[in-house]
Amino acid sequence: MSRILIASDSADLRGKVATAAGAPVSVIPGTALPAGPPQLFQRLGAGAPIPQVVVIDTAAGLDDALGLSSRLAAECPGLAVVLVTDEPDTLALSALRAGACDVVHPEAGVPEVAAILRRAAQVAAASAPQHHGDGTSNGAGDSRGRVISVVSPKGGVGKTTVATNLAVGLARSAPHSTVLVDLDVQFGDVASALNLDPEHTLLDVVRGPAVQDSMVLKTFLTQHQTGLYTVCAPVSPADADDITSADVARLLQTLASEFRYIVVDTAPGLDDHALAAIDQADELVLMTSLDVPGVRGLRKEMTVLRDLGIDVDRRHVLVNFADPRSGLTKADAEATIGAGVDLVLPRSKAVPVSVNQGLPLLQSDTRDPMTKQLRKLVDRFTPAPMRPAPTAVPVTVGGRHRLRRKRVKA
Repeated sequence: MSRILIASDSADLRGKVATAAGAPVSVIPGTALPAGPPQLFQRLGAGAPIPQVVVIDTAAGLDDALGLSSRLAAECPGLAVVLVTDEPDTLALSALRAGACDVVHPEAGVPEVAAILRRAAQVAAASAPQHHGDGTSNGAGDSRGRVISVVSPKGGVGKTTVATNLAVGLARSAPHSTVLVDLDVQFGDVASALNLDPEHTLLDVVRGPAVQDSMVLKTFLTQHQTGLYTVCAPVSPADADDITSADVARLLQTLASEFRYIVVDTAPGLDDHALAAIDQADELVLMTSLDVPGVRGLRKEMTVLRDLGIDVDRRHVLVNFADPRSGLTKADAEATIGAGVDLVLPRSKAVPVSVNQGLPLLQSDTRDPMTKQLRKLVDRFTPAPMRPAPTAVPVTVGGRHRLRRKRVKA
Protein backbone atom coordinates (compact mmCIF):
# COMPACT_ATOMS: atom_id res chain seq x y z
CA MET A 1 0.00 0.00 0.00
CA SER A 2 1.13 3.53 -0.62
CA ARG A 3 2.64 5.83 2.00
CA ILE A 4 -0.27 7.18 4.06
CA LEU A 5 -0.54 9.92 6.68
CA ILE A 6 -3.60 10.51 8.83
CA ALA A 7 -4.26 13.71 10.74
CA SER A 8 -6.79 12.77 13.41
CA ASP A 9 -7.21 12.63 17.16
CA SER A 10 -9.40 9.51 16.89
CA ALA A 11 -7.57 6.31 17.81
CA ASP A 12 -10.36 4.22 16.26
CA LEU A 13 -10.09 6.04 12.93
CA ARG A 14 -6.32 5.80 12.91
CA GLY A 15 -6.53 2.06 13.57
CA LYS A 16 -9.10 1.55 10.81
CA VAL A 17 -6.97 3.41 8.26
CA ALA A 18 -3.90 1.36 9.23
CA THR A 19 -5.88 -1.87 8.87
CA ALA A 20 -7.23 -0.77 5.48
CA ALA A 21 -3.75 0.20 4.34
CA GLY A 22 -2.32 -3.13 5.41
CA ALA A 23 0.78 -1.36 6.71
CA PRO A 24 1.79 1.15 9.38
CA VAL A 25 0.71 4.72 8.69
CA SER A 26 2.18 8.03 9.82
CA VAL A 27 0.06 9.89 12.36
CA ILE A 28 -0.36 13.55 13.30
CA PRO A 29 -2.45 13.50 16.48
CA GLY A 30 -4.11 16.42 18.22
CA THR A 31 -7.16 18.56 17.76
CA ALA A 32 -5.39 21.32 15.81
CA LEU A 33 -4.52 20.70 12.16
CA PRO A 34 -1.30 22.05 10.59
CA ALA A 35 -1.84 25.37 8.80
CA GLY A 36 -0.15 24.22 5.61
CA PRO A 37 2.29 21.75 4.03
CA PRO A 38 5.45 23.12 5.75
CA GLN A 39 3.88 22.78 9.20
CA LEU A 40 2.59 19.32 8.31
CA PHE A 41 6.01 18.10 7.18
CA GLN A 42 7.66 19.65 10.24
CA ARG A 43 5.29 17.78 12.54
CA LEU A 44 6.12 14.54 10.75
CA GLY A 45 9.67 14.84 12.02
CA ALA A 46 13.05 14.18 10.44
CA GLY A 47 13.38 10.87 8.62
CA ALA A 48 9.64 10.25 8.31
CA PRO A 49 8.55 9.08 4.83
CA ILE A 50 6.89 11.67 2.61
CA PRO A 51 3.22 10.68 2.33
CA GLN A 52 1.46 9.92 -0.93
CA VAL A 53 -2.04 10.03 0.58
CA VAL A 54 -3.11 12.34 3.41
CA VAL A 55 -6.29 11.49 5.31
CA ILE A 56 -7.68 14.55 7.14
CA ASP A 57 -10.31 14.25 9.85
CA THR A 58 -12.68 17.22 9.62
CA ALA A 59 -13.60 16.74 13.28
CA ALA A 60 -10.61 18.96 14.02
CA GLY A 61 -12.41 21.81 12.21
CA LEU A 62 -14.05 21.85 8.81
CA ASP A 63 -12.60 25.17 7.63
CA ASP A 64 -9.10 24.18 8.74
CA ALA A 65 -9.44 20.79 7.02
CA LEU A 66 -10.59 22.37 3.75
CA GLY A 67 -7.84 24.99 3.95
CA LEU A 68 -5.14 22.38 4.49
CA SER A 69 -6.56 20.28 1.64
CA SER A 70 -6.47 23.29 -0.71
CA ARG A 71 -2.84 24.07 0.08
CA LEU A 72 -1.75 20.44 -0.27
CA ALA A 73 -3.49 20.19 -3.63
CA ALA A 74 -1.91 23.43 -4.87
CA GLU A 75 1.60 23.02 -3.48
CA CYS A 76 2.21 19.27 -3.46
CA PRO A 77 1.71 17.56 -6.83
CA GLY A 78 1.87 13.81 -6.44
CA LEU A 79 -0.05 13.87 -3.16
CA ALA A 80 -3.77 13.02 -2.77
CA VAL A 81 -6.14 14.10 0.02
CA VAL A 82 -9.05 12.16 1.52
CA LEU A 83 -11.41 13.94 3.92
CA VAL A 84 -13.23 12.15 6.73
CA THR A 85 -16.62 13.64 7.61
CA ASP A 86 -19.95 12.72 9.18
CA GLU A 87 -21.68 14.28 6.16
CA PRO A 88 -19.86 13.01 3.05
CA ASP A 89 -22.72 13.75 0.67
CA THR A 90 -23.12 17.33 1.89
CA LEU A 91 -19.38 17.99 1.88
CA ALA A 92 -18.60 16.36 -1.48
CA LEU A 93 -18.69 19.54 -3.58
CA SER A 94 -16.71 21.61 -1.06
CA ALA A 95 -14.14 18.80 -0.83
CA LEU A 96 -13.78 18.72 -4.60
CA ARG A 97 -13.24 22.49 -4.72
CA ALA A 98 -10.61 22.11 -1.98
CA GLY A 99 -8.67 19.61 -4.08
CA ALA A 100 -9.62 16.45 -2.17
CA CYS A 101 -10.03 13.36 -4.31
CA ASP A 102 -12.56 11.62 -2.05
CA VAL A 103 -14.60 11.80 1.17
CA VAL A 104 -15.43 8.98 3.56
CA HIS A 105 -17.63 8.54 6.65
CA PRO A 106 -15.74 7.73 9.87
CA GLU A 107 -18.01 4.67 10.36
CA ALA A 108 -17.25 3.25 6.88
CA GLY A 109 -16.06 -0.33 6.84
CA VAL A 110 -12.46 -1.39 6.29
CA PRO A 111 -13.10 -2.66 2.71
CA GLU A 112 -14.62 0.71 1.70
CA VAL A 113 -11.74 2.64 3.29
CA ALA A 114 -9.21 0.35 1.58
CA ALA A 115 -10.83 0.96 -1.81
CA ILE A 116 -10.78 4.74 -1.26
CA LEU A 117 -7.11 4.63 -0.26
CA ARG A 118 -6.25 2.64 -3.40
CA ARG A 119 -8.06 5.16 -5.60
CA ALA A 120 -6.29 8.02 -3.83
CA ALA A 121 -2.91 6.38 -4.41
CA GLN A 122 -3.74 6.07 -8.12
CA VAL A 123 -4.70 9.77 -8.24
CA ALA A 124 -1.44 10.70 -6.51
CA ALA A 125 0.63 8.62 -8.93
CA ALA A 126 -1.13 10.15 -11.93
CA SER A 127 -0.54 13.71 -10.70
CA ALA A 128 3.10 13.22 -9.71
CA PRO A 129 5.64 15.29 -11.70
CA GLN A 130 7.16 13.41 -14.61
CA HIS A 131 10.87 12.85 -14.09
CA HIS A 132 13.69 12.47 -16.59
CA GLY A 133 15.78 9.36 -16.87
CA ASP A 134 18.24 10.63 -14.27
CA GLY A 135 15.44 11.24 -11.78
CA THR A 136 15.19 14.98 -12.22
CA SER A 137 12.43 17.26 -13.41
CA ASN A 138 12.83 20.99 -13.96
CA GLY A 139 9.98 21.72 -16.32
CA ALA A 140 12.44 22.82 -19.00
CA GLY A 141 12.91 19.61 -20.94
CA ASP A 142 16.51 19.49 -19.70
CA SER A 143 18.01 17.19 -17.08
CA ARG A 144 19.28 20.11 -15.02
CA GLY A 145 18.42 23.77 -14.62
CA ARG A 146 21.01 26.54 -15.00
CA VAL A 147 22.58 27.88 -11.82
CA ILE A 148 23.61 31.54 -12.26
CA SER A 149 25.72 32.88 -9.38
CA VAL A 150 26.09 36.65 -9.00
CA VAL A 151 29.35 37.51 -7.25
CA SER A 152 31.48 40.54 -6.44
CA PRO A 153 34.66 41.17 -4.43
CA LYS A 154 33.17 44.11 -2.54
CA GLY A 155 29.82 45.19 -1.20
CA GLY A 156 27.90 48.22 -2.34
CA VAL A 157 28.20 47.49 -6.07
CA GLY A 158 24.48 46.81 -6.65
CA LYS A 159 24.76 43.04 -6.67
CA THR A 160 21.41 42.37 -5.00
CA THR A 161 19.71 44.86 -7.33
CA VAL A 162 21.11 43.01 -10.33
CA ALA A 163 20.33 39.55 -8.92
CA THR A 164 16.72 40.40 -8.09
CA ASN A 165 16.08 42.06 -11.45
CA LEU A 166 17.71 39.17 -13.30
CA ALA A 167 15.54 36.69 -11.40
CA VAL A 168 12.35 38.71 -12.00
CA GLY A 169 13.20 39.01 -15.70
CA LEU A 170 13.82 35.27 -16.01
CA ALA A 171 10.62 34.52 -14.08
CA ARG A 172 8.65 36.57 -16.60
CA SER A 173 10.11 34.50 -19.45
CA ALA A 174 9.69 31.21 -17.55
CA PRO A 175 6.81 31.58 -15.06
CA HIS A 176 7.08 29.40 -11.95
CA SER A 177 10.38 27.98 -13.23
CA THR A 178 12.80 30.44 -11.63
CA VAL A 179 14.09 30.58 -8.05
CA LEU A 180 16.29 33.21 -6.38
CA VAL A 181 18.52 32.14 -3.46
CA ASP A 182 19.89 34.73 -1.01
CA LEU A 183 23.29 33.39 0.04
CA ASP A 184 24.35 36.52 1.86
CA VAL A 185 23.67 34.41 4.92
CA GLN A 186 24.36 37.07 7.54
CA PHE A 187 23.04 40.28 6.00
CA GLY A 188 21.10 39.31 2.88
CA ASP A 189 18.30 41.65 1.87
CA VAL A 190 16.61 39.92 -1.06
CA ALA A 191 13.40 39.86 1.02
CA SER A 192 13.56 43.64 1.38
CA ALA A 193 14.41 44.15 -2.30
CA LEU A 194 11.29 42.18 -3.28
CA ASN A 195 9.06 43.47 -0.46
CA LEU A 196 8.60 39.98 0.95
CA ASP A 197 7.82 38.81 4.48
CA PRO A 198 9.00 35.18 4.29
CA GLU A 199 7.55 32.56 6.58
CA HIS A 200 10.57 30.31 5.97
CA THR A 201 14.22 31.11 5.25
CA LEU A 202 17.44 29.48 4.06
CA LEU A 203 17.91 27.78 7.41
CA ASP A 204 14.55 26.02 7.06
CA VAL A 205 15.31 24.64 3.59
CA VAL A 206 18.70 23.14 4.53
CA ARG A 207 17.47 21.59 7.76
CA GLY A 208 14.57 19.32 8.68
CA PRO A 209 12.00 17.81 6.33
CA ALA A 210 12.77 20.10 3.37
CA VAL A 211 16.04 18.24 2.85
CA GLN A 212 14.31 14.92 2.25
CA ASP A 213 12.27 15.58 -0.85
CA SER A 214 12.08 18.22 -3.57
CA MET A 215 8.29 18.38 -3.26
CA VAL A 216 8.61 19.20 0.43
CA LEU A 217 11.33 21.75 -0.34
CA LYS A 218 9.01 23.64 -2.69
CA THR A 219 6.49 24.17 0.09
CA PHE A 220 9.17 26.02 2.09
CA LEU A 221 9.90 28.53 -0.68
CA THR A 222 8.47 32.05 -0.66
CA GLN A 223 6.61 33.03 -3.81
CA HIS A 224 6.79 36.54 -5.25
CA GLN A 225 3.85 38.08 -7.10
CA THR A 226 5.74 37.73 -10.42
CA GLY A 227 5.77 33.93 -10.06
CA LEU A 228 9.37 33.96 -8.87
CA TYR A 229 10.24 31.57 -6.02
CA THR A 230 12.71 32.73 -3.39
CA VAL A 231 14.88 31.37 -0.61
CA CYS A 232 15.45 34.34 1.68
CA ALA A 233 18.35 34.81 4.09
CA PRO A 234 17.94 33.88 7.78
CA VAL A 235 16.54 36.50 10.11
CA SER A 236 19.47 36.30 12.52
CA PRO A 237 23.11 36.64 11.36
CA ALA A 238 24.00 34.04 14.00
CA ASP A 239 22.19 31.40 11.94
CA ALA A 240 25.01 31.56 9.38
CA ASP A 241 27.05 29.25 11.59
CA ASP A 242 24.45 26.51 11.14
CA ILE A 243 24.63 26.53 7.32
CA THR A 244 27.56 24.73 5.71
CA SER A 245 28.95 24.81 2.20
CA ALA A 246 27.74 21.22 1.82
CA ASP A 247 24.22 22.40 2.67
CA VAL A 248 24.48 25.05 -0.05
CA ALA A 249 25.73 22.57 -2.65
CA ARG A 250 22.96 20.08 -1.87
CA LEU A 251 20.30 22.80 -1.99
CA LEU A 252 21.44 24.13 -5.37
CA GLN A 253 21.60 20.64 -6.82
CA THR A 254 18.04 19.93 -5.67
CA LEU A 255 16.72 23.24 -6.99
CA ALA A 256 18.45 22.61 -10.32
CA SER A 257 16.47 19.38 -10.64
CA GLU A 258 13.19 21.28 -10.25
CA PHE A 259 13.68 24.74 -11.79
CA ARG A 260 14.86 26.07 -15.14
CA TYR A 261 16.79 29.00 -13.68
CA ILE A 262 18.42 29.27 -10.25
CA VAL A 263 19.83 32.74 -9.53
CA VAL A 264 22.13 33.00 -6.51
CA ASP A 265 22.88 36.30 -4.78
CA THR A 266 26.09 35.74 -2.83
CA ALA A 267 27.78 37.71 -0.06
CA PRO A 268 30.64 40.02 -1.09
CA GLY A 269 33.98 38.25 -1.32
CA LEU A 270 34.73 34.56 -1.47
CA ASP A 271 33.48 32.96 1.73
CA ASP A 272 32.65 29.24 1.89
CA HIS A 273 29.04 29.78 0.89
CA ALA A 274 29.99 31.88 -2.13
CA LEU A 275 32.61 29.35 -3.23
CA ALA A 276 30.02 26.57 -3.00
CA ALA A 277 27.65 28.63 -5.18
CA ILE A 278 30.44 29.34 -7.68
CA ASP A 279 31.38 25.66 -7.77
CA GLN A 280 27.76 24.68 -8.54
CA ALA A 281 27.26 27.49 -11.06
CA ASP A 282 26.82 26.92 -14.76
CA GLU A 283 27.47 30.62 -15.33
CA LEU A 284 28.88 33.48 -13.28
CA VAL A 285 27.89 37.12 -13.23
CA LEU A 286 30.99 38.99 -12.01
CA MET A 287 30.24 42.53 -10.84
CA THR A 288 32.16 45.65 -9.95
CA SER A 289 31.51 49.34 -9.67
CA LEU A 290 33.32 51.62 -12.10
CA ASP A 291 35.95 52.89 -9.69
CA VAL A 292 39.58 52.02 -9.03
CA PRO A 293 39.08 49.96 -5.82
CA GLY A 294 36.18 48.02 -7.35
CA VAL A 295 37.94 47.20 -10.63
CA ARG A 296 41.15 46.17 -8.85
CA GLY A 297 39.14 44.01 -6.48
CA LEU A 298 37.48 42.25 -9.42
CA ARG A 299 40.90 41.59 -10.97
CA LYS A 300 42.04 39.93 -7.71
CA GLU A 301 38.85 37.91 -7.49
CA MET A 302 39.21 36.60 -11.05
CA THR A 303 42.84 35.70 -10.32
CA VAL A 304 41.83 33.73 -7.22
CA LEU A 305 39.15 31.85 -9.17
CA ARG A 306 41.71 30.90 -11.82
CA ASP A 307 44.15 29.74 -9.12
CA LEU A 308 41.38 27.57 -7.67
CA GLY A 309 40.88 25.99 -11.07
CA ILE A 310 37.41 27.49 -11.55
CA ASP A 311 36.49 28.11 -15.18
CA VAL A 312 35.92 31.86 -15.39
CA ASP A 313 35.29 31.67 -19.14
CA ARG A 314 31.65 30.91 -18.40
CA ARG A 315 31.21 34.39 -17.05
CA HIS A 316 29.49 37.70 -17.72
CA VAL A 317 31.34 40.77 -16.47
CA LEU A 318 29.17 43.71 -15.41
CA VAL A 319 30.36 47.20 -14.56
CA ASN A 320 27.85 49.16 -12.49
CA PHE A 321 27.47 52.86 -11.65
CA ALA A 322 29.02 53.97 -14.93
CA ASP A 323 29.29 57.76 -15.11
CA PRO A 324 31.15 59.68 -17.83
CA ARG A 325 32.23 62.20 -15.19
CA SER A 326 33.99 59.57 -13.06
CA GLY A 327 37.22 59.64 -15.06
CA LEU A 328 37.11 55.88 -15.76
CA THR A 329 35.82 54.14 -18.87
CA LYS A 330 34.87 50.65 -19.91
CA ALA A 331 38.23 50.39 -21.70
CA ASP A 332 40.05 51.26 -18.47
CA ALA A 333 38.20 48.49 -16.63
CA GLU A 334 38.96 45.96 -19.36
CA ALA A 335 42.65 46.87 -19.34
CA THR A 336 42.81 46.40 -15.57
CA ILE A 337 41.02 43.06 -15.31
CA GLY A 338 42.53 41.69 -18.52
CA ALA A 339 39.14 40.62 -19.88
CA GLY A 340 36.21 42.10 -21.74
CA VAL A 341 33.30 43.82 -20.04
CA ASP A 342 30.01 42.36 -21.25
CA LEU A 343 27.59 44.96 -19.94
CA VAL A 344 27.83 48.49 -18.56
CA LEU A 345 25.08 49.60 -16.18
CA PRO A 346 24.62 53.35 -15.89
CA ARG A 347 24.18 55.28 -12.68
CA SER A 348 20.42 55.77 -12.35
CA LYS A 349 18.14 57.80 -10.12
CA ALA A 350 15.44 55.16 -10.58
CA VAL A 351 17.41 52.47 -8.74
CA PRO A 352 17.28 53.93 -5.18
CA VAL A 353 13.53 54.50 -5.56
CA SER A 354 13.09 50.93 -6.78
CA VAL A 355 15.11 49.52 -3.87
CA ASN A 356 13.24 51.57 -1.27
CA GLN A 357 9.89 50.50 -2.67
CA GLY A 358 10.86 46.83 -2.97
CA LEU A 359 9.79 46.97 -6.61
CA PRO A 360 12.46 45.80 -9.10
CA LEU A 361 12.79 47.84 -12.29
CA LEU A 362 11.97 44.83 -14.45
CA GLN A 363 8.77 44.31 -12.50
CA SER A 364 7.56 47.90 -12.79
CA ASP A 365 8.95 48.35 -16.34
CA THR A 366 10.21 51.81 -15.42
CA ARG A 367 11.42 53.68 -18.48
CA ASP A 368 15.08 54.20 -17.68
CA PRO A 369 18.46 53.43 -19.29
CA MET A 370 19.19 51.05 -16.41
CA THR A 371 16.03 49.07 -17.17
CA LYS A 372 17.12 48.72 -20.80
CA GLN A 373 20.52 47.33 -19.76
CA LEU A 374 18.96 44.93 -17.27
CA ARG A 375 16.77 43.55 -20.06
CA LYS A 376 19.94 42.95 -22.08
CA LEU A 377 21.32 40.99 -19.14
CA VAL A 378 18.22 38.79 -19.01
CA ASP A 379 18.46 38.24 -22.77
CA ARG A 380 21.92 36.73 -22.30
CA PHE A 381 20.32 33.77 -20.50
CA THR A 382 17.05 33.31 -22.38
CA PRO A 383 16.59 31.67 -25.79
CA ALA A 384 16.55 34.07 -28.72
CA PRO A 385 13.04 34.52 -30.15
CA MET A 386 12.39 32.64 -33.34
CA ARG A 387 12.26 34.87 -36.39
CA PRO A 388 9.50 34.09 -38.89
CA ALA A 389 10.70 32.36 -42.00
CA PRO A 390 10.47 34.36 -45.22
CA THR A 391 7.66 33.37 -47.53
CA ALA A 392 7.38 33.68 -51.26
CA VAL A 393 4.53 35.82 -52.59
CA PRO A 394 3.74 36.11 -56.29
CA VAL A 395 4.00 39.51 -57.98
CA THR A 396 3.30 40.42 -61.59
CA VAL A 397 6.06 42.08 -63.56
CA GLY A 398 5.46 42.72 -67.25
CA GLY A 399 2.55 40.28 -67.33
CA ARG A 400 4.70 37.45 -65.91
CA HIS A 401 4.58 36.02 -62.41
CA ARG A 402 7.75 36.12 -60.37
CA LEU A 403 8.41 35.18 -56.76
CA ARG A 404 9.53 37.92 -54.40
CA ARG A 405 10.81 37.19 -50.91
CA LYS A 406 8.75 38.95 -48.27
CA ARG A 407 9.03 38.67 -44.53
CA VAL A 408 5.74 38.25 -42.77
CA LYS A 409 5.36 40.29 -39.63
CA ALA A 410 5.00 38.26 -36.45
